[in-house]
Amino acid sequence: MTNFLLRSSRAIDYLNRGIGKAASWAIVMAILVSALNALSRHLFGVTSNAWLELQWYLFGAVFMLCAAWAMQDNEHVRIDVFSSRFSPRTREIVEMAGHLLFLFPFVALMLWLSMQFFLKTLASGEMSPNQGGLPLWPAKALIFIGFLQLTLQWLSEVIKTGFRLRDLPNTEGEVS
Repeated sequence: MTNFLLRSSRAIDYLNRGIGKAASWAIVMAILVSALNALSRHLFGVTSNAWLELQWYLFGAVFMLCAAWAMQDNEHVRIDVFSSRFSPRTREIVEMAGHLLFLFPFVALMLWLSMQFFLKTLASGEMSPNQGGLPLWPAKALIFIGFLQLTLQWLSEVIKTGFRLRDLPNTEGEVS
């Protein structure tokens, strides 16, 4: 069971890191789309709502598809004022409690809601209200995929935290 859990955690980490690295290139694409749109507007007096929306989609892809990678690398904002004073074991217990009591309910709810949001848009064929705009389902799919990745990364972090807790000694007199 230990090997299965650790292999699963590594596979999730590998998947999310790969998706994050690939999605980070969307920043370059957004810059190119923005530059081409500005050039087209200034040189030819032509612009497109689809190009503007594509920039937003690309930015959304970076934000949503890199969030799990950021979690994996411990890059999310946190307040370490108190936890820096704790022992390593107590920090891991606080980490596990945060994952189970706060992160899991949030990602589970957002995964469920974003799936409904995406499926409704896909079924209805909802389009941008802007003239010449893009279909909305790809943007809403990014939200769902991002929260699916976060849910998987949550599982990986719980596994890793559990093993770190198992391997840390519980010292006498320690507050945990």
